[in-house]
Amino acid sequence: MQEAGVPHWEGAVNARLLIGDIYRMGRSEWLTENGWRQVYRDGVRTVIDLRNPGERKRRPTDPAVGDGAMAGFDVVTSPTEDPDNAEYQALVQPYMNHPRLYADILRLFPGRVAAVFKELAVARGAVVIHCSAGRDRTGLVASLLLALAGQAERVAREDELASRGINSWHLVAPVKHPYEHYLAEDEIAEIVADREQALEVFVGGLDVRAFLLDNGVTTGEIDAVVARCR
Repeated sequence: MQEAGVPHWEGAVNARLLIGDIYRMGRSEWLTENGWRQVYRDGVRTVIDLRNPGERKRRPTDPAVGDGAMAGFDVVTSPTEDPDNAEYQALVQPYMNHPRLYADILRLFPGRVAAVFKELAVARGAVVIHCSAGRDRTGLVASLLLALAGQAERVAREDELASRGINSWHLVAPVKHPYEHYLAEDEIAEIVADREQALEVFVGGLDVRAFLLDNGVTTGEIDAVVARCR
């Protein structure tokens, strides 16, 4: 039986319906051509890629997808961070991989994070947001979205599902991750609990609407994003 909230998109990794008409997932290159047809049938017309341009590349194990498979989608590149920023490099090693870093991303790159919400406000059709694993950059945006929509109590559970989702992928992935590997239940449970504590601090200390307004997102755009979440 298919798990509630998990779309049937062939090849998709760590994919879930987040809220309203906004989905989340891991890297888009994992989707098959049939998977993209299924995404389209679910009403998605906009894909927001949170990765930096240098990360957007195919691997030999990725399925072949013809150019026509993407013809019906608006693919928006909206990175949440600048990997060349010196302070970012000092803080984040080897990559942004924990909610304890989310506040630093907002502090260092407020305009970049706000830009994702401006894209969400005008996106055509349903939307899927993704990064590489679908866990941390996607998780940052997901946490802000849920808090903005008055559903902050869901943030920890969403993060757990994303953390467990990519952990399951590590068990079967054809290309092993250079830094991460599959974790047994006792190990992943400890990590989930640690992440939950960090998320509680992050979400508890943030007024998402004020952050967005301070960084160029208009009231109308915020209202449009909230409307998507219903």
